[in-house]
Amino acid sequence: MKILITGASGGIGSAAVRLFLSRGHEVVGLDLCPAPLVDAHYTHITADITSSPLSPIEGLGGIVHCAGVQDSGRDLEVNLKGTIRVNERYAFSPSVRSVVFVASASASTGSEFPEYAASKGGMVTYMKNTALRLAPQGATANSLSPGGVTTPLNAHVMEDPTLWEQIMAETPLKKWASAEEIAEWIYFLAAVNRSMTAQDLVVDNGESARANFIW
Repeated sequence: MKILITGASGGIGSAAVRLFLSRGHEVVGLDLCPAPLVDAHYTHITADITSSPLSPIEGLGGIVHCAGVQDSGRDLEVNLKGTIRVNERYAFSPSVRSVVFVASASASTGSEFPEYAASKGGMVTYMKNTALRLAPQGATANSLSPGGVTTPLNAHVMEDPTLWEQIMAETPLKKWASAEEIAEWIYFLAAVNRSMTAQDLVVDNGESARANFIW
């Protein structure tokens, strides 16, 4: 399957790229940053999902929306509007079989930065709209909502012992997921699942059972 992964150079996006390649898929990555790797089955597009021209991609079988920003002043523009823009361009091709949106546990809890939480909540709602429109062609659309993930984006709290202790006190399983684990969930939704659609999966080590946000 040929799969498009936005945010391909970031922590979760890069992990997803590597996982799909390792399992024999052709991957097209889209990111403002340089390619995360060099591979014969990987094509990198350097682009801004909010404004760059989006060229046709032939034979696309799946889309994974990983691109996103946090507390940037552009969270709604990038996370929600940019994702919608890319999805409307590519998702409704007859060859597409699955679409996965990487949202956030904050889409359910409302914690974290206001515009970030709103952007991810909007993404989950838009996912459901996508699922309804894709269903007639037998394609699925779902979202994955991670809690804390050990990526450079979260270095601010991961490297502060006091903040990290407070976060673990709010996390029942006393750990965060790795980007590689989140990539496995993405892979299941995009390449294995055929019967679940219009659903949001929360993978957060139990954190959404509580709603205090520590930064």
